[in-house]
Formats: sequence, C-alpha cells, structure tokens
Amino acid sequence: MATEHHNTEHPSSTKYVVIALILSVVTAIEVAVVYVEALAAALIPILLLLSVGKFVVVVGYYMHLKFEHKLFTILFASGLILAIYVLCALMLLFGVFI
Repeated sequence: MATEHHNTEHPSSTKYVVIALILSVVTAIEVAVVYVEALAAALIPILLLLSVGKFVVVVGYYMHLKFEHKLFTILFASGLILAIYVLCALMLLFGVFI
C-alpha cells in the first residue's frame, strides 16, 4: 500500500516564535477584556471568538494540521463545532444568556 507524502515545507523556528508571541498577545487581550466593564454584555462572544482563533492557530501550526490531509481538518473542526454547541446549550440551560 503506497502512502502519500506531502512535500510542503514546515515553518521555521522563527515563525513558531512569532506565532507564540501572537498567541500571547491574544491571551493578554482575553484577560484585558474580562476587566473592561463596558464589554460585560459581549464578554462571552468575544472570549469565544478569541478562543476559537487561538484553537485554529494552535492546531494549524503546532499540531501541523495545516500540512496534513483535509480529513484531519474536518475531524478537528467538527469536534470544535460540537464543543461550542454543547457550551452554548449549557449556558442557555443555566440562564447565562438571559
């Protein structure tokens, strides 16, 4: 059985450091958003969007998903969508959105 090899070049060490710095900045923004009282009404959607963005970057680069078969991307994306659905359903159940 022949295996398919991808000849795409992986990012350099410098790119990984840049990605880590970007993730650090996004994390700092998440922490800052919690302390801004004017954003209290939109806190959950903002944090959810920032977290999804970080998830995409981490699995795309650090887990090398960007360089793998598209089936793996579909599997990770469906897991993320399911997790978001369950989170929103639980928050709705316990009255967080009301």
